Amino acid sequence: MNASEWFLLQSGRGNTAFNMALDEALLENVIRLRQPVLRFYGWTDPAASFGYFQKYREVSRATLLRPLVRRPTAGGIVPHDADWTYSLVFPTDHPWYSVTAINSYRQVHEWIQAAFAKINVSTELASDRRDPAGQCFAGHELFDVLWHGKKIAGAAQRRTRAGLLIQGSIQPPPMSINRADWESAMCQSAGSIAWRELTPDADLLARAEALVREKYSRPSYQQKR
Repeated sequence: MNASEWFLLQSGRGNTAFNMALDEALLENVIRLRQPVLRFYGWTDPAASFGYFQKYREVSRATLLRPLVRRPTAGGIVPHDADWTYSLVFPTDHPWYSVTAINSYRQVHEWIQAAFAKINVSTELASDRRDPAGQCFAGHELFDVLWHGKKIAGAAQRRTRAGLLIQGSIQPPPMSINRADWESAMCQSAGSIAWRELTPDADLLARAEALVREKYSRPSYQQKR
């Protein structure tokens, strides 16, 4: 990664609607922010997110987790009962915006693999695809992060005229790993990036709250297809 300044947002736990709304608000505002954003966050209650293009009825039959929330990105069903969630947002003038979807997917998972290595967890990137049947962690895609052959990291993307949003989930291996240590390893593994803490301003929070009201808290949006 090239030397530059990125924002780091530690937003803590949020409910399903706010978590998705803040990611979308960051995407809409990344031109104004003018720098990439790495956000770490969690969930106030067990939940599941599902891909923008998935069918609600199929999703509701495939998982018992509730509530369900439709992500602004694609991909499959992701359980948020014990995972570590993150998002990345890039403005259109950042080099990451211009790479192909498969290469940005590979880059983010190489980064995650390096972070795990820093805390002495050995992983590999998947060299093939095994049908996940609509559930993100039931199989694996090319370049997913695997631990002993099992997928532990996946991601989904959305590219717009405003920028690139990547939403990712880590299902940590069944060993004693501290999430804070992994997050620190992520920042250290990013190369010569200068991290600057991001405190969401009033405009960003107002947009997120509007998206909660108008989209992510509405059953009509979750069940739109």
